[in-house]
Amino acid sequence: MNVPEGLKYADTHEWLRAEADGTVTIGITDHAQAALGDLVYVELPAVGKKLAARDATAVVESVKAASDVYAPAGGEVVAVNQALDGAPGAVNEDAEGKGWFFRLKLANAGELDALMSAEQYKDYLSTLS
Repeated sequence: MNVPEGLKYADTHEWLRAEADGTVTIGITDHAQAALGDLVYVELPAVGKKLAARDATAVVESVKAASDVYAPAGGEVVAVNQALDGAPGAVNEDAEGKGWFFRLKLANAGELDALMSAEQYKDYLSTLS
């Protein structure tokens, strides 16, 4: 499993990366995309939508199942990865890179403290097997 350093992780298998402009980028983890299988559809939130931490914000559909994607922190959606509209497989190919879902302007940066580091997420994954 790919668990890049420098990201924060939620127990619902989303990752979050702080950007230089003060926003955060969010997507699903490599573990999540592997569990789902080949993605066939991604429904993203609308730009401008306000989210609370743990809100269901997006939906991914694979050949196996449909699953909600949750906001690991609250804020306002400022961008979405429109490339996923025609190519949801980008999530399978590069979940923590070109397969990102959306960007948020955080409402409360303190919420990031509740998320796991890469090492903590690896430990968490080991408890699931």
